[in-house]
Amino acid sequence: MKADIRAVDRGEAVAAMEPLVIGEGSRHRGPLTDLAFDLARKSAGFRRSLPPSLLASVADLVRAMNCYYSNLIEGHDTHPVDIERALANDYSQDARKRDLQLEAKAHIAVQQWIDAGGLKGCHALAEGISEIHRRFCALLPEDLRWVEDPATKKRLRLVPGELRRRDVKVGQLVAVSPGAIPRFLARFEQVYGGLGKTESILSSAAAHHRLVWMHPFLDGNGRVARLMSHATLLYLLDTGAVWSVARGLARNVSDYKVLLARCDQVRRNDLDGRGVLSEEALAEFTRFFLTVSIDQVDFMESLVQPDRLRARILLWAEEEIRLGRLPAKSGSILEAVLYRGELPRGDANAVVGTGERQARRIVSALVEKGVLVSESPRAPLRLVFPAALASRWMPGLFPDRVA
Repeated sequence: MKADIRAVDRGEAVAAMEPLVIGEGSRHRGPLTDLAFDLARKSAGFRRSLPPSLLASVADLVRAMNCYYSNLIEGHDTHPVDIERALANDYSQDARKRDLQLEAKAHIAVQQWIDAGGLKGCHALAEGISEIHRRFCALLPEDLRWVEDPATKKRLRLVPGELRRRDVKVGQLVAVSPGAIPRFLARFEQVYGGLGKTESILSSAAAHHRLVWMHPFLDGNGRVARLMSHATLLYLLDTGAVWSVARGLARNVSDYKVLLARCDQVRRNDLDGRGVLSEEALAEFTRFFLTVSIDQVDFMESLVQPDRLRARILLWAEEEIRLGRLPAKSGSILEAVLYRGELPRGDANAVVGTGERQARRIVSALVEKGVLVSESPRAPLRLVFPAALASRWMPGLFPDRVA
């Protein structure tokens, strides 16, 4: 126990996590490079297709989506409607649900920091990885700052940003000794922090697995790895944070976990690369990771196609008007915002053609519904995507909430 607390280094060679990249001479290299280029091309095309005024609104919704799906992988089901309420400081009376809301709020705060450029240039550095963990865990409620040792059943306190000081076993894998973690992170940083853009995209899956394989923190490693991967793709592909791999990983969670576990296996034979770990398994996970990423770009692009998005939003507005929950002509304001990207408040009167007072009433109703927002009372109006309306406006983004 004393040695455990001192974070003893048992001298494992950092070569134990090789290969860290799919090398140029690998037989897997060609098809994986094609996938990396395809992902870069599609992501850039999707980003360019969005009006600048919609980027922030879509990114806000994707942030909640990413949080929901990353939590779901951990077995924590906090619906985006409840996440949205937490962001407005509206918490459940149930202590467990409230803790999960606070956990989700912490996740979103960290991703918002990442999306704003807080990790740029540091996403593959040990300092950046520890900062993700520190920021997330520092915002957790007290009950979620403790983990249970599966062997001893002893409760252990999670220290934000602190590298683990105890041995752990994850499934069949006994992770490297705690004292060796700084050496392994230094090697991780040396390799993944020094790659070019194409190589970094191609190696994003490998970095994801190798970080989980090291298991540098007592808890939260999977979540940190997914946030690191989000940051990596955000900066390399300039995604604008309008899509995320987390939804794809969660919707294919069995494959995700199985393929991650396979990457723990040692090299099978002379055809399986030259490293200690299996190159074939790493290539298989890379193929899965890049394919899932491409699928998510395609999915998000299909959701925000202008004509289809416009039709879904205007159909919703028509139904709300018929039910007396929105004033007449509300659809005209929404259509103008969709077409222009943003609408100066002074133009609302001309759009509806019913007088300034009625125009103000329509705008107020739409703001109250949470579908329009502005930075100040005089700033232009822009569209937002409330989680409660996602099933209508963005069908398939996440499951409908079950009461």
